[in-house]
Order: sequence, then structure tokens, then C-alpha cells
Amino acid sequence: MNPALSLSSAVVRTAGAISPRLGAAAAMPFFGHVARPRPVTADDSPTMSLARRRTIGIPGIDRRGADVVVYEWGRGPRTVVLAHGWIGRASQFSALVRELVAEGYRVVAFDAPAHGGSPGRHSYLADWLDIFAELQTRHGAFDAIIGHSFGGLATLVGVAGGVDAARVVTISALADADEVLREFQLMLGHSDAVSARLRERFAARYFAGDPDPFAWLSAVRRPLPPDMPLLIAHDEGDRLVPFGEALRIASANPGAALLPTAGFGHNRILAADVVLDAVVDFVTADASDVARTPAPTPESALPAPTPAPAPSEVLVP
Repeated sequence: MNPALSLSSAVVRTAGAISPRLGAAAAMPFFGHVARPRPVTADDSPTMSLARRRTIGIPGIDRRGADVVVYEWGRGPRTVVLAHGWIGRASQFSALVRELVAEGYRVVAFDAPAHGGSPGRHSYLADWLDIFAELQTRHGAFDAIIGHSFGGLATLVGVAGGVDAARVVTISALADADEVLREFQLMLGHSDAVSARLRERFAARYFAGDPDPFAWLSAVRRPLPPDMPLLIAHDEGDRLVPFGEALRIASANPGAALLPTAGFGHNRILAADVVLDAVVDFVTADASDVARTPAPTPESALPAPTPAPAPSEVLVP
């Protein structure tokens, strides 16, 4: 565990030993805090240099306003939106951007608040939803939304809530926001009682008047419309978001196409040829030709959970 994380864990656990509510109060500043943005890689830099770049405004997690950097490639009549994950950035989609632009699409990606080139220190799923709404105002209905990891969960929640998209792709996605809380608890090592109070505190602060926002921040309890084409790509060896999350999403969305991979992990899957080919085929197919799979594996038959990652690798706010 790195020193900063070790100190944060000690503070929360010490406060939690006195009182779960005190522990939750100590944990709250760390929940939603975004680590320093990852740099743009040399492989991704040429694609990013070709993007048309602008800044949009959204309410932000505290509703005080936040700036979001948006990138756009291509000028086709059909728009595909790409949503990165936690501590991710738009540049991670560079390989997919090139593929989709070659197919004639307008491709739009963004850096969520406190991610990539966007300023800030905190962010949460509601920011992704506000970005979708702002982009929808500018571009109209999306031909597809493609979300990775935390952005995959945001994509599922957004479309279930009314974002107008013709089809959805998730890559390495979480199934619900409860998983975020579980991983955050794993990272800091606090008790179940502290986690329960943190859940209440977070809901009261950011979703006032909603008794259980986690009920709709879920691709399991709030699935997509039954006729929505959905492709789920996930690596069986993903150490950050276990493969079982893909099966949970599939179980809640009968008819979804499930693409398991092996050997790519959580992030390299974004540039894997098998995934790029499948995503492009899925996005470009006529609606009547989109592949549908048999009923997914029920949760009672899910494989054993993937071993937990080291605390420094946990992908949570």
C-alpha cells in the first residue's frame, strides 16, 4: 500500500473504531477523489493531436459547475460516444477512434471532471450522465455509446434512464454502484458498519430526497429496454473488475451479446483486435442483424470470484 493510501486507511479505520458515523465522515473526502491523471501514451498521442477539442460545462458532483474537455473526430452523420472509466481518459480509446472514423462515424469522447485534461479533484457517476445529456443536446440521438469500466456502468445507467442511443457496448464494466462501495471498502479496510454509514452519507449529500440512489445506479436492478442491442466485452482474467460483473450485466439484459476474452486484462482489452473487430461489426450492423445470444448464465452458476487485486490497484473513487 502506498504511503498516502496507508495514511487514509489508518484515519478512516481509527475513526470507525470510535463510531461508524465518524468513520464514514472521515472516508467521505476520499470517496470520489480522483488520483493524478494518467499521461497520454506515445501510441495514443497522434490520434489525440487530430481531435477537434472544446470545453463544455456541466453541474459537477457538487452542482457548483465543472468544465469537461471534449474531443471529436470525423464528420459523419452518425455519432458514437466513448466513455472512459475511473482514472481513465479519452485517449485510451485511440485505436477504436481510428476504426470508427474509418467507417464514416463522427466520434466524440471526453475527459470527465478531474480526469485527463479536465480540471478538478472529485467526480462521480452523475458527472458522466450530465455529460451524456450535454452531448445529446449538441449531437442528437447517438448511434452508439461505448463505455469502459466505470464509464460502462455510467453508459448502462444513462441509457436505461433515457439517453437516446441505438445500441450500447460495455468493455470491462461494473454492474452497479454497490460494487464501487465494496471496492472502496476493500481499499481502505474499514468495517461493514462504516460502509453502510458512508452509503447513507453519500446519498444524502449528492442525491438529496432520493432514499436509495443505488437502486437506479445499477445495471442489474435497472436494466436496459428489452429491445436495446447490447454487446458486453470482458476479459476473464480482469483483476480490477471481475468477469462475474459481465455475467451479472448479461443476466439482467437477456439477449445481450457476450464477448469473453483472455490475456488482455482490464485496459489492454481496449486495443485488442478481437474486441475492435467485434465492436465495429456490432456498431455498423443493421439493427435487424445485431447478434443476440442465448439466455445468459444465471447468477447462481457464476464462477468463483477473481482473486482480489492489491489495494493499490483497486479501481474506485
